[in-house]
Amino acid sequence: MLQLTHKNVHNYFKINGYHLTADELRRVGYDYIKEGDANDRAIGEFLLDWFDDKDYIEMRTSGTTGLPKVVKLQKQAMIQSALATGDFFELEPRNKALLCLPVKFIAGKMMLVRSFILGLDLDIVEPSTHPLALNTTKYDFVAMVPLQVQNSIEALQNVKKLIVGGAKMDSSLEEKVLPLKTEVYETYGMTETITHIAARRVGENVFTVLPNVKIVQDDRGCLVITVDTISEEPIVTNDLVEIIREDQFIFLGRIDNVVNSGGVKLIPEQIEAKLIDKINSRFFVTGIPDTVLGEKLILVIEGEKQDFATDFFDVLDKYEKPKEIVFVPKFKENENGKLLRKPSLV
Repeated sequence: MLQLTHKNVHNYFKINGYHLTADELRRVGYDYIKEGDANDRAIGEFLLDWFDDKDYIEMRTSGTTGLPKVVKLQKQAMIQSALATGDFFELEPRNKALLCLPVKFIAGKMMLVRSFILGLDLDIVEPSTHPLALNTTKYDFVAMVPLQVQNSIEALQNVKKLIVGGAKMDSSLEEKVLPLKTEVYETYGMTETITHIAARRVGENVFTVLPNVKIVQDDRGCLVITVDTISEEPIVTNDLVEIIREDQFIFLGRIDNVVNSGGVKLIPEQIEAKLIDKINSRFFVTGIPDTVLGEKLILVIEGEKQDFATDFFDVLDKYEKPKEIVFVPKFKENENGKLLRKPSLV
C-alpha cells in the first residue's frame, strides 16, 4: 500500500459542496488570498503551503509547553494525526463536517487536512461566536471552542459528534450539553502535538489517548507525550496529571499555576472546579507575593464588586480558601481566546 502524501486528496473530499483536486485547491487558494477577507486569506495561504513541495509547514505555538515560538510541523505527521482522529471518532468518507474555526490556528488547519485525507464533505463558514446560526444542515463532525458551544446549544441537535478545544469547558456548560443526543468530547492537545492527542466524553473526567500515543509522568507529575509519528523526541508539558492506565489520564491543572502558600501547594484548577457553580461571572484563583506565606491565594472575579455570604467558601478545604477577593473590570485574553490568569492587579 502506497503511503499517503500531502499531495493526495481523497476522491470523496468536497469543500462547500464541490469536489476539488489538489491543483484546483491551489487555484482556490490564490483566489482566497486575492479576493477574500482575513480568514479567507489564511485558508488560501494554508492551501498554497500544504500543496507546495516542502514537507513541513511553519506554525507559531500558543505557549502551552513554554514560550511561544515558531515550529516546523511535518506534513506527514499532520496526515498521521488526521488518520488517528478518524480512527478514534470513527469518521468515514462522505461524512459531513463543518469548519468554523480560524484557519490561522492549528485546529482550523487540521479540519482541512482531515477532510483532504479522510474524504470528508466539508462546509466552511466564517468563524464567529454563533457558527450554527440559521443552520439546517446535519453534520457528522464539528470542532468548536467553548464560547461557540455556549451559543449553539439548541442548534447542536444537528451535530452528531462535536469536539471542543482551545479552552476548558466549565461544569455549567457541560451540564447544558449532557442531555443532548450529540456526542460531545473535550479534547487535549497543543500545536506541538498537532492538535489533540486525547479526548474525554463530556460527563466523564478521564481523557483517553488517540492511537499510537504513549503517556508517562515526569518527576514533577507532569504529562510527557510520545507520538512517534509526530515527534522524534517526547513532548514534555507543564500539565499536572494523574495517569489511570497506559492510555488514560485525568488532567489536574497547570504546574505554572500552582500556588505555594506557606509550604502548601495548591492547584487553582481544582479549587475553581469547586466554586464554578457558586459564581456567575468569570473568575480564577491565583497567588500573589506575601511576606508571611510566600504566596497568598486570592480569588479574582471579572465585573463589578459583589457580596458573598459568610459560608461561601465552605465547599473548600482549609488551605484552599482565598485570603482576598479582587474584582477587575475585564479579563485579558491572548489571541487564541485563552484567559491570561495573572493580569495586573491594582
